[in-house]
Parts: sequence; structure tokens; C-alpha cells
Amino acid sequence: MNRLLIAVALSFSLITGCAVNPVTGKNELSLVSEAQEMEIGRKNYAPLRQSQGGDYTVDKKLTAYVSEIGQSLAAVSDRNLPYEFKVLNNSVPNAWALPGGKISINRGLLTELQSEAELAAVLGHEITHAAAKHTANSMSRGMLIQGAVMATVIGTQGKDYAQIAQLGAGLGAQLVTKKYGRDAERESDYYGMQYMSKAGYDPQGAIDLQRTFVRLSESKNQDWLSGLFASHPPSMERVENNIKTAAELPKGGTVGKDRFKARTAHIKRTKPAYEAYEEGRKALQKGDLKKARTLAKKAMRMEPKEGHFHALLGDIEEKSKHPAIAKQHYNKAIKLNDSFFYYYLKRGLVNEKLNNDDAAKLDLEKSVQLLPTANAYNSLGNLAKAAGNLKSAKSYFRKAASKDTAQGKAAYGSLMALDLSENPQNYIKLRTGLDNKGRLKAELSNPTPRDVKGIVIAIKYRDSNGQIRKVKRVYKSILPAGKKRLFDLGVNNIPKAQLSKAKFGIIGARLAK
Repeated sequence: MNRLLIAVALSFSLITGCAVNPVTGKNELSLVSEAQEMEIGRKNYAPLRQSQGGDYTVDKKLTAYVSEIGQSLAAVSDRNLPYEFKVLNNSVPNAWALPGGKISINRGLLTELQSEAELAAVLGHEITHAAAKHTANSMSRGMLIQGAVMATVIGTQGKDYAQIAQLGAGLGAQLVTKKYGRDAERESDYYGMQYMSKAGYDPQGAIDLQRTFVRLSESKNQDWLSGLFASHPPSMERVENNIKTAAELPKGGTVGKDRFKARTAHIKRTKPAYEAYEEGRKALQKGDLKKARTLAKKAMRMEPKEGHFHALLGDIEEKSKHPAIAKQHYNKAIKLNDSFFYYYLKRGLVNEKLNNDDAAKLDLEKSVQLLPTANAYNSLGNLAKAAGNLKSAKSYFRKAASKDTAQGKAAYGSLMALDLSENPQNYIKLRTGLDNKGRLKAELSNPTPRDVKGIVIAIKYRDSNGQIRKVKRVYKSILPAGKKRLFDLGVNNIPKAQLSKAKFGIIGARLAK
């Protein structure tokens, strides 16, 4: 657990107090310091973007445009933060803010907006969440602390890059998927519109935006329900509140339909390419490689500059047991975008299959620099083990084993194979006590995924004559994975008064073949 999370946990247990909210002017419980806010945003922004598809790089002018709008709103906000604005390569309509002003908007949401004023409404809303410390205050109220301190890994279901078990974006993932309370949403709507007006935008854009969201929410569209609506639920109450707020603000302002249309023309024109890609991913998951290949090539014809499409072809060829051809597609993906973890991860894995160990190690190390994953650490462990570097292998396997996935379990088994004989007490659990006949028994528990045998128990105690005794007992049977067994230790001369002072420990064990 990193120092940041420990610091957050300590602040909850050791500090109490209130602070004035920089946006609303209200006194609020505030146990997360500004320095901690900055650190949470800084540490989680990059890995969280990686875990959600990475930055959209095909049209870099689009991100510059979004950032321009965002910074104009940030300049009139009530809190000076190191604001950043990124466009994510993700089709789900969503936007989020981390503490410290780290804000992202998905490509999928931009394709649904109709004007610059609507974009300003989205960004102004997210700026308010950051400026008004909504997430930090939620943590202060204890709504996130258990998850924030305990979650060192995150994971989602499925097979594609956005759904690989992740290590390293745990706190950030919880912060941006959490549903905001009604007061926080009301404040973000209200002050976001204030910022829009100050920056010269027509606040009517916020009304139009909420009306659109209400209409879309009624359609039960899964993309919207899993995206923006999951953390920012729309309602007619919000529409009506925005109408009231707009009535208090100066009339008119920039709408920017033509400018927005021009700046978003590329992503709107290529939206069908990403729809084909998403269908291709689904086909691959279902094992329909022919359909997946057809859809991937269709996507590439419409948008040849997108690395995700080449990576999909790589995944198809890997699934077809053509690692050399898969590698060519991953090479193309990296050439188009050299800052996304998944391309390096998959190229590293096929290099491992092709026995290109040095190249595999370089790719996998690059992938974990961008986003730690159990897949990469497990393969790095295998490579280190093959090279005879057992200390590094253990370190890699230990990192991978922290995730309860197939890769994590495989890594844990590999770690046990290297480490069990040296540190059996880390894997086999021991409890001792007297049964109803006064016999000393041991309960051996094997919570690991591997069967174990040859368990040696060391016992140190003072006998009825006051002499210190040291004995060993061997459990000769196999202790199956996930099972417990009682074992009679055969030591009958420990006085009951001395039993609590006796010492017991596992000093030996080995894997059952």
C-alpha cells in the first residue's frame, strides 16, 4: 500500500476539523489536505487514463481544443488548481474529475454534444467537482475511506485492454465511478453555469445538455447508463434548476455550434469505425475470429491512424496461434501511438512466446511503467526465473499474485514454487489447542491454490520439570489447496499453565507434485 493511502488513512483517524469550501463559502468537514488532493490527482491521473483506453491521439488538435475551453473556464473558477484536460480514447459517453483538477472527457461523449456551450457545461460541471472538493469531502465523510485504503488493485470483467485486471489505479477508479450526492450535483450544475457565463458562454447550453441527458436516460441506453449517468444521474429537477440559474445570469453568450462542429468533425465522421471496432472486440471474445477480422479491417479502412484497430488484429492473430503475425500488428499500433500500455503488454507476451526474451522484457517493463498489470508481472517473473534471477522472479510474482485472477493465481503458484521451502509460514497457517480429551492438536490450513506436503512444525515449550524442550513434528499427508486438517502433535507433557507460553511454527513444507 503506497504512502499516500496510508497518509489518507491516518488523517481520518487523527485529524478532525472544518474548513471553508472555496466555491460555496460554507464550513465543511475537511480531513483531506490540499497537498493530499494534489497527490491523489497526480498519482492516479495517468494510470486511470491508461485503464480506460488511453489518451485519444489520432486528432491531437481535438485535445488542444478541449483544453482551451477547459482552461478558459478554470481561469474564472473559485479555486486555483493545476487543471489538466484530456480526451480519452473511449466510446462510452463519460467525463470525470479527480481531486486536484485532473479532468477527462471521453471521445464517446464528445460525439454526442452539439455545441461548444454544451462542452463548456460539461467541463464547468467537472471543474466544480474538483474546485469544491466534492470527492475529497466524500472521503472526509468516510464514504470512500475503506475502499480507498484497501483497494490496491482494480479489475473489470471481460477480455479487452480496458478490462484487464489492473494494479495501480485502485483509488482513482473508485473516485471517478462513485455516484455523487444530489447536493454535489446541484452545486456543480449551479457553479458550472456561473463559470460558463463568466467565460462568455451562453448558459442555455447547460439546460440543453441536461434535457438531452434526461431523454437519453429514459432510453435505457447501456453506454450512457455505464458512463456519465452512473456517477452523474440526470433528472428533470436538474433541468428546472438550470433554468432558474440561467434566469439569474446575463443573457446570451457564445454557443459555438459551427466551431464545435468543425473541431469535432473527425471524431464524428469516424464514429462508425469505433463502432465496428467494438463489435469486433465482442466477436473476438465470442471466438468468432472471422467476423472479428472483418470488423477490424473495416474499422481500419475508415480510420487508418488508430492503434487500437491494429491491436485488435494482433489479438485475433494471437488467438489464431500466429504470434509472429500478431507482433507485426502490435508494431504498427506502437508506431501509431507509443504511449499506451496494452500494445507493449501484448507485444511483450508474443515476444515471450517467440523466445525473444530480451525484447519481451523490455516491452513488459514499458507496459508496467504505463500501467501495472498482473499479466505483465507474471510474464516478467517467468522470464526472470528462466534467467536464473530468482530474487527478481519472486518480486514480480508477488506483485502479480496480489490480484485474484487467473494470472494472479498462476503467479502465486509460481511464487510458492520458489519461496515455499524458505518461507513456509507465509503460506501455511497454523493454530494449536487442546481437544476435549486434553490432547494437543494443530489445525493446519492451506489457503493457497497448490497442494502442499511435508509440513514440519517446530515446538518449543517448558515441560513439567521446568526444562525447555524443542521438538519437530511432520505432517506426512498431503494438505490440499483450500483445505484444513487437524493433526495430533503427540506432545503430552506440556503443563496447561505453560501452554500459552509455548511457541509453535511452520519451518518446512514443499509442493505436492
